[in-house]
Formats: sequence, structure tokens, C-alpha cells
Amino acid sequence: MRTKLSCPATAPGPRAVSPVTLADGPPRAGPLASKLQREIVLLLAWSPAILLQLAHPLVARGVADHGTFHTERYGWRPRLHRTVDAMLRLSFGTERDAQVALEGINAIHDRVHGHLPEAAGIFPAGTPYSAHDPALLMWVHATLVHMNLRVYELFVDRVAPEDRDRYCAEATAIAGGLGIPVGWLPRSATELDRYMDGMLARGEIAVTDTARTLARAILHPHVPRLGAPATAVLRFITIGLLPPAIRAGYGFPWSARRDTALRGLAWHVRTLLRLTPPVLRRWPAARAAARRSECPAAALRSPRA
Repeated sequence: MRTKLSCPATAPGPRAVSPVTLADGPPRAGPLASKLQREIVLLLAWSPAILLQLAHPLVARGVADHGTFHTERYGWRPRLHRTVDAMLRLSFGTERDAQVALEGINAIHDRVHGHLPEAAGIFPAGTPYSAHDPALLMWVHATLVHMNLRVYELFVDRVAPEDRDRYCAEATAIAGGLGIPVGWLPRSATELDRYMDGMLARGEIAVTDTARTLARAILHPHVPRLGAPATAVLRFITIGLLPPAIRAGYGFPWSARRDTALRGLAWHVRTLLRLTPPVLRRWPAARAAARRSECPAAALRSPRA
């Protein structure tokens, strides 16, 4: 995927395309989405995706006003746990698991709303924000899809162009459960690139001081001293995965030498993963889902991370 991020001046309207969903019940991950998201290494997409999301001034304001990971010493732990739990339920759980995950996400979103106290980017002071705003949900969704593909291709294996498109299409299954209008979410890699490029071109994405403050909490979490080296590596990967324009907006230094080092690190991770048994490199919930598909009676059980 290209690392730079034109679209109409407003969010796209509905198109004559239906999202990938079950005939009844909550949305579920398709086979390609399950293949990618079963890899534990995709956790590396979490931090850069969050930083991309925070580059939208309204998202950053909502997180600053209602989040806790940046105000509590170990606030990142419950946030990460909730994120992983929701992903596993939506990707590998039963229909009930997926419904519980959606209800939890929407319950959190119910509480997140307010107004900008001051101008931020192209948004004037007083601009309202809501976590239920389909335009903001679309941005959050796009950053996750973008980073999941980027991390998988860099650290696991290449993804064929037609599979990139299929992954984007399968990912739209979440739309209805979050109240995103049918046809808004990108259904191909080309649409995803066009959307993200357009967000930058229109000036909607602008790294604010609020976003920089939140980014520091993400990149420099409180961890035991023994965890400092691992945190430094994760920080390096996170910064390296960001699109150049966003990285510059945050003020993170980067160079060709660092880019070469990142690719070298990725090569070593890919090599190690090839030698790692599936039981260690993939989520237990993914294995449980595979067993349920072979034994329908097991479908009554919930996945465990």
C-alpha cells in the first residue's frame, strides 16, 4: 500500500453495494480477514493505527476528553485488553460473542461526545464531535484496515492485489453494527488509498498539540524497567509504520537509514514466524474458531484470548 494518504468534499454517500454480512445476526469476519487477524504479530498495527486516528482533530479531542489511558499510570492496559477482546470476538467468536462486542463498542461510543474548545485544523472552535459520527467511524475503520495490511505485508507475508481488495470488502461487515451507512466504507485497496489521500488533501487530517500529547502516552507507556527495551522497539516500529506526512506532523525524526533498519527487523521477524509453530504465533481464539467450523457443537463455546 502506498504510504501517502481526492475525494469529494463531503463523506461519500451510499452506493449500490451491500456490505459483507450474515443473512441474520451480527457481522462476522470473512475467511481472508480471519487469516490475517489470526496472527498475533498484527498487534503491531495497534499503536500506529491509533496515532493515525488521533491525527483527526475531532478524534483526538474525543480521546482527550473521555479516554483514560493517558491520565492513568497503567491506563493503556485495559484499553489494549478491550481492543483485543473485541477483535477476537468479532473475528473468531460465536454470533453471541460478536453481538456482545458490538454492544460494548456502542456503549462506549454513547458516552463520547462534546465540542472543540478551540480551533483545530480546519475545524473551528465549538465544532461538535461524537463517536457515533459515521465520518469519524469511517476514518477509524480505514486506519485499522490500512495498518493491518501494512503490518501483515511487512512482518508476515505479501498479500496479492485481489486479496487486498477482498480484505477491504470483508472488513465492511462491521458497518451496520456501528451505524455506518451502507456503501461508505472502502471495499477495495484502491478505494482505501483514495479515501485516505483525500482526507489529507482536504485538510481534515492535521496533527494537533492534543494529538501529540496523547501520542507521548502511547509511545512512552508506564512499564516495568525490564520492559523498557521491548517498548523502545515497539516505539521504533510504530513511528516507522506511519505515513511520512503524519510522522512529520507529530515531529518524529526518521531517515533512510532508519527505514532500512525497520525493513531488516521485519525480515528477521518474518523468518522467525516461519519457524514458529501455529500454536505460538496465532491467537487461541482463531484455533477455537477453526475447531468449531469442524465440530458444530463447539460453536456454543466462546473464544479465549
